[in-house]
Amino acid sequence: MKTINLLGSTGSIGVQALDVTRARGYKIEALAAFSDVEKIEQQIREFKPQYAALVDEKAAADLKIRVKDTSTKVLSGVEGVTACGAEAKGEITLNSVVGMAGLGPTLAAIEAGKTIALANKETLVAGGRLVTDAAKKKNVSILPVDSEHSAIFQCLLGSPSNKALKRIILTASGGPFFGKTKEELSNVTLKDALKHPSWSMGQKITIDSATMFNKGLELIEAVWLFSVSPDMIDIVVHRESIVHSLIEYDDNSVIAQLGHPDMRLPIQFALTYPERYESPEKQLDLWEVGNLTFYKPDYENFPCMDICKNAIKSGGLMPAAVNCANEEANLLFRQDKISFNDIPRLIIEASEKLQNKEDYVLQDVYDTDIFMRETVRELAHC
Repeated sequence: MKTINLLGSTGSIGVQALDVTRARGYKIEALAAFSDVEKIEQQIREFKPQYAALVDEKAAADLKIRVKDTSTKVLSGVEGVTACGAEAKGEITLNSVVGMAGLGPTLAAIEAGKTIALANKETLVAGGRLVTDAAKKKNVSILPVDSEHSAIFQCLLGSPSNKALKRIILTASGGPFFGKTKEELSNVTLKDALKHPSWSMGQKITIDSATMFNKGLELIEAVWLFSVSPDMIDIVVHRESIVHSLIEYDDNSVIAQLGHPDMRLPIQFALTYPERYESPEKQLDLWEVGNLTFYKPDYENFPCMDICKNAIKSGGLMPAAVNCANEEANLLFRQDKISFNDIPRLIIEASEKLQNKEDYVLQDVYDTDIFMRETVRELAHC
């Protein structure tokens, strides 16, 4: 029986991860979330973890009172979440925390020798070198949970060596605004942007999917996960979300991983690796699917993909900078303070003000986070 520390337990990925652990009979040793007291209380009573934590101090104090009849120790703040990932008994730490907040807990869990099941792409985007160097030093595995990176990982298992790898092809659904021009995008609303055609996700990542910034993040993450150059990664729009990603070898043979758009499959594979078990996902019926379509990405009207590719090529703190600028711009859009097209504009303008640094430490990443958020707000007059 595997043991799991689950960070981000009340979010979409966290809830689906609990579906998987429930089905497999795995033990949850820690649960952590931001502020959802009622949901995490229910989770505590069902899974009986060693630790639980909420970032919000008031919510954590409320939770402590609610579950005082249990044996679960309630922690609070970022330190509490970090302790859940690193100090709890789980052999695997599944990190599905949203945004830059996932970086510190990931590094702490690696330092503690935990296997990392990573659903927080910003961890590698903002601190790629720090995270991969720490994982090598501690001989810790980082197993991808994102459907695209899980697909690539599974495809690569079919080759005894990655030396013959020619290209990684990331698939993208195209989001809710596929085919729209900049003029048409200028007046879209939050409600419009949250209508994802394939996946049910939280608001932040759904907006990132609408801008295609999410696919840029995945490109950067793939560079670190699979030790490839940015130029070895292509993006293709695939509206049906059945092909989750592909790899191409030197002999031009292409291998793809297919399945219904259900996050429980990549979550389960990360938790059960290297074994495979019966899945909650329904069997793929190609007759039912019918057609699979593929399109070139629209880089002109959705520039966030190029923003991310240029950032990883620049290296240093630039990937962290564009990620942090996007987090703030994404938030301002959700607060109805800027327009949809303002998001890429603000990311570009803010990142131009960064004094990049090739060699960096963790504090440099946090300082960049603060600087970029402040810069975005100033440029947006917010």
